[in-house]
Amino acid sequence: MSRASTPVIDPVELTRDLIRIPSVTPADEGAMDVLERHLKALGFTCRRLAFEGPGGEGVHARIENLYARRGTASPNLCFAGHTDVVPTGPSDQWSSQPFNAEVKDGVLYGRGAVDMKGGIAAWVAAVSQVIADGEPAGSLSLLITGDEEGPALHGTKRVVEALAAEGEVIDACVVGEPSSSQQLGDMIKVGRRGSLNTWITVHGKQGHVAYPERAANPAPVIARLMARLNDHVLDEGYENFPPSNLEITTIDIGNPATNIIPAQATARLNIRFNPSHTGDALIDWLNREAGAMQAETGLQITLEHLCSGEAFLTEPGAFVEAVQDAVEAVAGRRPEASTTGGTSDARFIRALCPVLELGLVGQTMHQIDERVPTAELETLTAVYRRVIETVFERL
Repeated sequence: MSRASTPVIDPVELTRDLIRIPSVTPADEGAMDVLERHLKALGFTCRRLAFEGPGGEGVHARIENLYARRGTASPNLCFAGHTDVVPTGPSDQWSSQPFNAEVKDGVLYGRGAVDMKGGIAAWVAAVSQVIADGEPAGSLSLLITGDEEGPALHGTKRVVEALAAEGEVIDACVVGEPSSSQQLGDMIKVGRRGSLNTWITVHGKQGHVAYPERAANPAPVIARLMARLNDHVLDEGYENFPPSNLEITTIDIGNPATNIIPAQATARLNIRFNPSHTGDALIDWLNREAGAMQAETGLQITLEHLCSGEAFLTEPGAFVEAVQDAVEAVAGRRPEASTTGGTSDARFIRALCPVLELGLVGQTMHQIDERVPTAELETLTAVYRRVIETVFERL
C-alpha cells in the first residue's frame, strides 16, 4: 500500500461512528464491521472469531471478536479493546440521546465515548498516521472483543487461547481502557488485583419457631461464618498493590413468615486479591473455613467459586518506560504506574505478553452523559502515535 493511498483517519469521526452503533453487551450490531472496514483500508488482515456458549445467568450468547494484524516482522505491538458498552440507563436523563454521538461545545456525548470506543478510534487514527509516514518498524495488531462489559467468557479470554494455540507471538500490548484519573496521561495501569466470587449455602431444616428442637436454623450459622471470613486479615499489602479485601455482597434467606425457621441461608462474597494469593489458594482457604463451621454446627455448607482473573503485575522495564516516555513527551506529564481499580481484559492478555492500560480520563465512564472533549481524543491519538514509534525503537 502506497503512502498516497493510505487513509488518515479522524479519531473524533470514527468515535462518533462507533457510538452510533448501540452495541450494548453482548450485542454487536455491526460495530466490528465498521472497525474491520477501516482496518482493511489500512492494510490489516482481519480475522473474525465468534464464540458461542452460556453467558451471564445461563443466557446463551454469541460473541463477535476481531484479531487484525499488519506485517510479519517483530516486534508485534498489539492494541486491545472492546466495542461492547454498558446499558445507557434512562435515556431521558441524558443531555442528548446516548447513541446520537452529538458534539456540544467541543465535547462528544455518548455511551462508549470514554469506555472505550474513543480509545479504539484514537489508536486506529494513530496507526493511520504512522503508516502514512512510512512502513512501521514492526507489526501492528488489534485484539477487539464484544464481551468485556459482560461475563467475559467468550471474548478476549477465548481469543487469547486460540492465538496461543496457533503460536501467534505478541511482544507487548496496550489496552485502551480509560486509565487516566484526572488528566490525560496522568496514570497507566501496569497490574490488576485478581477477583474471586464465592456463593455459600448453609442447608438447615425448616420448622416452627416454637419448636426449635425439631428444626435446624441456618441463619445463625451463615452469620457466624460470614463474620469469621470478614474478620480475617488476608494480607498487609504487596509491593505496588493495596491489601487484598474480602467484601460480603449479599446475605439472603428470603423467609416471608414470622413463625418459620428457614430451610437454608445463602450469601455471596467477592475477594479482590494482590499477588500474595492465587485464586486456588483462596478457594482452598474458604473451603477449609466452611468445613470447620460445618463440623462445629453439623449443618451442611456448600460453596461455588468463580475466579475471573488472577492478580498480575507488568514489571518496570523497556516496555513500561517506553510508554511513560511517550506520554510525557506529548502530554507533558509522566504517568504514574498504578495497580488500582477493577479488572480488565489485561488479565487474560498477560498470558501472551507484557501488558498495560493507557487511555482516556475515566471520570464519566458508565455514567449518564458519558462524554469526552474532542481535544482529548486528538491528544490521545498523538500519544498513541508516539507510543507506537517509541516501542518500535526500543523493543
